[in-house]
Amino acid sequence: MDILAIVGSLRDGSMNRKLAETAKREIASLDPTATFTILDWADVPLFNEDIERPAPSAVQRVREQVLAADGIWFFTPEYNHYFPGTLKNLLDWLSRPVDAQQGQVLDRKPCAISGVSAGGSGTVVAQDHLVTLVSLLNMNIMNKPRLTIPFGFSKMKDGALELGDSLPYLQRQAEAFLAFIS
Repeated sequence: MDILAIVGSLRDGSMNRKLAETAKREIASLDPTATFTILDWADVPLFNEDIERPAPSAVQRVREQVLAADGIWFFTPEYNHYFPGTLKNLLDWLSRPVDAQQGQVLDRKPCAISGVSAGGSGTVVAQDHLVTLVSLLNMNIMNKPRLTIPFGFSKMKDGALELGDSLPYLQRQAEAFLAFIS
């Protein structure tokens, strides 16, 4: 089983990247044969129909990784009660048909959503907006359980994310996503 994580923040040290890394460890403990890759997409350009065909090499690479994955796990921060514009840009590229024979690569792809934020909402509003978009893109969304972790900076210790009482919720979501995909 191949899981592709898409982290909404491009910052290497982001809390959501650290959450994805923790999820990777949880997936490995639940199913040692599963792969969990964090997508590297910082080089995807801003969407522009003038450069859509042929798609830039970064877009082609990302599309191939999404297509090969059995499931997509989003880890999104919340910026002003929304998911980041960079993530929207990536989804705009992924929503476009690859060519006349192949449609968009997200169609019917299973997905899960998690997020950690500095504020008290724990990304719940951003996740709801993301669900609206990925529903339109015909992704197969695992709506339960979703994971929202508020006050993320209080869980940072020496540059590491220590989930504490949130860890069992991540473990349940990882277990549920493996079952959802299979």
